[in-house]
Amino acid sequence: MTLPSHGGRHAGRHAGVREQPSRYGTHRDEPPLDAAIARLAESQHGTIELGQLREVGLTPSGVRNRIAAGRLHRIHRGVYTVGHRLISTRGHWKAATLAYGPTAVLSHRSAAALWGLRASHSGRIDVCLPSPSSRSRPAVTAHRSLTLRFEDTTTVDNISCTTVARTLLDLAEVLDDRGVERAIEQAEILRLFDVRAVNDVLDRANGRLGTGRLRRALEEANEPAFTESELEEAFLELCREHGLPRPAVAVWVATSEGHLKADFVWRAQRLVVETDGYAFHRHRQAFERDHRRDGLLNLAGWQVRRFTWRQIDGDARMVAATVRAVLAEPPPRRDRRPARAARAATPAGPH
Repeated sequence: MTLPSHGGRHAGRHAGVREQPSRYGTHRDEPPLDAAIARLAESQHGTIELGQLREVGLTPSGVRNRIAAGRLHRIHRGVYTVGHRLISTRGHWKAATLAYGPTAVLSHRSAAALWGLRASHSGRIDVCLPSPSSRSRPAVTAHRSLTLRFEDTTTVDNISCTTVARTLLDLAEVLDDRGVERAIEQAEILRLFDVRAVNDVLDRANGRLGTGRLRRALEEANEPAFTESELEEAFLELCREHGLPRPAVAVWVATSEGHLKADFVWRAQRLVVETDGYAFHRHRQAFERDHRRDGLLNLAGWQVRRFTWRQIDGDARMVAATVRAVLAEPPPRRDRRPARAARAATPAGPH
């Protein structure tokens, strides 16, 4: 299946450059050519591709002149940095995807690093293309894939990449069992894990190397659902064993959009801890709901930390150390405006 071009990933118009590149410099009310190039490169971590330079109106001689003057620096064939050679890691990732065209995406270890699932210490960048053949370049490993679909791709920080689910499948080809389990755990900590999306990727994997390893990791990670009372008792026991002050339980907290019920609260330190006993049965809507809850609590002046049952049961020292460190910090400045707004909206509070 041929992937459609990912629109703004490679098009100058999404960096504030107009669709009619030949008009640059012809009207006094439009930005000069160099400003358009700089603006586009800035949106792409300091990089730009030859086709984009042509799109904004730069001629072949203009490209050569800027290279000779040190204003463009070649990083891959047809891909340049603007103004200087030094770019960030994300700049190198972006340049690698630009070098392989509009359907190329960051993948494997590099995509995992972009998502924050694991650090990549490899000196090479992984990209994936939906084609039967691909050729690697210096510092770039190109992976061919006939199973890569549009729904397996996304954009993070304006860098085309595989989704978390597809990234986990790709990692299962190059990591051992424990490495894949850790990537899943990190995805869950970051609220990025969607078991249904992973199962969908596995169903379409067509026997790819790594499918067995990923399925084993899911089985290892899968756990029974725990009731609210079981989680409450386990977390309170953790607090007792590690000498943490006892939190208030099931507290209604005022926010700008009404009251939210928090699992555990330390009022003086403005800390909320939320626990999750359904770590690997979550879906995208739940992720978004949790992020929205956390954002509302943050705006109301609360710090929020989330822990899963597996962390509470299997990594109690880490959980306790995290809570202790937050409790030792000065409480954040409280913005009373959300609370006043909530009180006005719900004078009596929930019952």
